[in-house]
Amino acid sequence: MADRRDPIETASDGSQDLYDVATWEERTSLDGLATAIYRLGKFSLRWLTIALGFLLLLGIGGASAIFDPQIGVLTLLSAIPALGLAAYVWYSDATTGEPLTLLVGTFLLGVLTANFAAVINSYGQFVFGGLGGLGMILFFYIVVGPVEETVKLLAVRLYAYRKDSFNAVIDGAVYGAMAGLGFATIENALYITRNLDGATPELGLGIIGAGGGITAIRALAGPGHVVYSAFAGYYLGLAKFNSENAGPIVIKGLLIAAFIHATYNSLAGVGSTAIALIPGIPGGIVSFFLFVVLYQGFFGLILLRKFRRYRIAYDRAHESDARDEASLTAESTEFE
Repeated sequence: MADRRDPIETASDGSQDLYDVATWEERTSLDGLATAIYRLGKFSLRWLTIALGFLLLLGIGGASAIFDPQIGVLTLLSAIPALGLAAYVWYSDATTGEPLTLLVGTFLLGVLTANFAAVINSYGQFVFGGLGGLGMILFFYIVVGPVEETVKLLAVRLYAYRKDSFNAVIDGAVYGAMAGLGFATIENALYITRNLDGATPELGLGIIGAGGGITAIRALAGPGHVVYSAFAGYYLGLAKFNSENAGPIVIKGLLIAAFIHATYNSLAGVGSTAIALIPGIPGGIVSFFLFVVLYQGFFGLILLRKFRRYRIAYDRAHESDARDEASLTAESTEFE
């Protein structure tokens, strides 16, 4: 706990110098060296993580997704629904608006940290793939959900979390949504790249025809990443302002996000097939669309309910502050 103190410091009247006994501050040159090494280590680790993410992005074919204009068009189209949802999460923030630099930075970090999940998932699929259908379900719950939600939260933790602008619980959901948007964007780009399988149609309407199917599927799947990581990000924000229980709070958010994510992956095929059995509803993209709307819409409403509770509490707290300020103003006026 941040406010715990040694018994000596607790009982002290302040007359004793407790440096290096029960308290510590930077005084000597050795203290300065230790502080510098610690800060350098934190800085280096952060940038090594980012650099490794970028190298992995290039290693798994991200260069094509980034620099190929055809892939870029399809990726942009596929990211529109997720972008719209992330924008709505940002709009739902009842507090001060978040700086564009932090939003963009978190998005880009979401792109980079996604590559850690891509590598881990590939090994996990190799391990669980031989177990059949049950193995894939275990893969979703043990590997995909926890890993992907953790790396998206890492994108928030690396940059925005440390800034003064991250000054409210709800900000965690906003930055979580942006990390989810970045993750969904690069994931869509990689899926589209692999689906085209060497086809290089001219930039224009032809590219939409060549990759329209996978683009539509990824456009439907993308908003889920925003929903999942907004849940996890909300609890990261809650943890920031409840440091004594920060660990369990973060884990709770990850458990919620990973469960929703893994359950979606497990039910997407079965759910779409079940919906297609309803008379008058065609299979394929239509039944998949209906499943996504029902599933993501349900958890999206739960998320919006959390935002609404926060907004109500925020408005009430500020109404109370306004009343107190008005009362103090009235009292001071009486004595003038």
